[in-house]
Amino acid sequence: MARHLITSALPYINGIKHLGNMVGSMLPADVYSRYLRQRGHDVLYICATDEHGTPAELAAKERGIPVDAFCAQAHDAQKAVYDGFELAFDYFGRSSSGQNREITQHFARRLNENGFIEERAIRQVYSPTDGRFLPDRYVEGTCPHCGYDKARGDQCENCTRVLDPTDLINPRSAISGSTDLEVRETKHLFLLQSKLQHEVEAWVSRHEEEWPQLASSIARKWLTEGLHDRAITRDLDWGVPVPADTWPELAAEGKVFYVWFDAPIEYIGATKEWADAAPAGETRDWKSWWYEADDTVRYTEFMAKDNVPFHTVMFPATELGVREPWKKVDYVKAFNWLTYYGGKFSTSQKRGVFTDHALDILPADYWRYFLIANAPESDDSSFTWEHFTTTVNKDLADTLGNFVNRVLSFSRKRFGDEVPAGAAAGEAEAKLGEEIAGLLAEYETQMEALQFRKAAAALRALWSAGNSYLEEKAPWLEIKTDPDGAALTLRTAMNLIHLYSVVSEPFIPASAKAMRSAFALADDTAAWVSVEEAKSLDAVPAGTAFTVPPVLFAKITDEDLESYKERFGGAPE
Repeated sequence: MARHLITSALPYINGIKHLGNMVGSMLPADVYSRYLRQRGHDVLYICATDEHGTPAELAAKERGIPVDAFCAQAHDAQKAVYDGFELAFDYFGRSSSGQNREITQHFARRLNENGFIEERAIRQVYSPTDGRFLPDRYVEGTCPHCGYDKARGDQCENCTRVLDPTDLINPRSAISGSTDLEVRETKHLFLLQSKLQHEVEAWVSRHEEEWPQLASSIARKWLTEGLHDRAITRDLDWGVPVPADTWPELAAEGKVFYVWFDAPIEYIGATKEWADAAPAGETRDWKSWWYEADDTVRYTEFMAKDNVPFHTVMFPATELGVREPWKKVDYVKAFNWLTYYGGKFSTSQKRGVFTDHALDILPADYWRYFLIANAPESDDSSFTWEHFTTTVNKDLADTLGNFVNRVLSFSRKRFGDEVPAGAAAGEAEAKLGEEIAGLLAEYETQMEALQFRKAAAALRALWSAGNSYLEEKAPWLEIKTDPDGAALTLRTAMNLIHLYSVVSEPFIPASAKAMRSAFALADDTAAWVSVEEAKSLDAVPAGTAFTVPPVLFAKITDEDLESYKERFGGAPE
């Protein structure tokens, strides 16, 4: 089987992420990774916290703790949430790791040797009070366009206009609040992306037809506008330091690499972290996933559209400029935005659902299924509590949960705690097997194509087929005149439950485990159900002991709905 390398956009260290961040990167990557593992592929799913940059320093300052301590705490807090969502990373690393520092510095040295890094003097805001140059985000003031008095030096959050620190009215230091600011000359390293334009264009041309239209159009837009040389260093205390053996003057001044340069390299760094964390007696070859791996590894990245330029243009430019055979992405699965009632999620305004709060009110499988079934693939999609409630109640509680509960409860009541034997399978079961096989094939096709909404629809159709069969056979009536026929119906339905437990695992792993563990099968090691196996529906034989699991999915009541809207905010006025 193929080797699949999977990465999702690195969540920034500053704060717990909202549902849009979850569905735009990590969750679909997890669903796909789980599916590939079940199909027998060798999979490595790597992610990490993105820990460098100005916001991390500011957040640490607000907390009154060192930035490294802040990042360590925030990493653990984020990892706890992702564990709660059952994201099955092979490794969840940190961009502040020694491994990322080593590889980032190696990349910088090689780019410099190949003529793609240049030292340039620029003019930048300096704060005598703080005794340091201020990165754009460290300068705050009034936006000249909309009058917002907390605009940052790179962008106004209120009107979204891109700014330069010198554009701000009444600028001040975000560190000390001082308005005593000067503009001084300083030196920084620039990556000469303009010299790599044609190589990046040729590389994108070889891949863009396979990518989703969203990813290819964003990459093409950036290339059409032309790649510009970009500064890759900043005057910060926290980051990968410029190596003194190559740039001694800049290293002495404390320059660090800018986050957009080192963060993508952390995919490689985190893979080395994974290898270095191998338990005693186990050897992990991290380099085989990244170096000279074009013919042996299929690399898929998951990200929201704002990250697409970095991964389709800027990081490939870096990899090309290194002039070493590092693996570049094969497929970019890009997502649009998930909005909250059509607007932005906002921590300050207490609007929207953040992932830790989501797990406070409902188990992960509710969120996993809803988010993937409504993933913003072709357009932005909007989260509303009404839509969430309808989906949970109809698909999870009624279609799947109720089917499992009534089949197992009715069979135990009438036939005891073992799967009944009954009659041999007949025409209705043969017809059902063909239908299930066709739906399973459709599900596999959509998962292979990374079409998550369509895959969810196929999975939902599989669940619905069981309900249709049950309604057609009506074992609660059948048992009155044909007990063997009713036993056959229930045995077939129990085999459907087992099939659902296997193929639903990528979407709802906890519920899938509960369904599967209901049957005391002596040797239940099947990773997947083949289309041919689906036709027979005989994985759970008569005589198998079973239990009735707790209710898989509770319905969301009108009272629940109103309480969620009150807590998290409903439709804007």
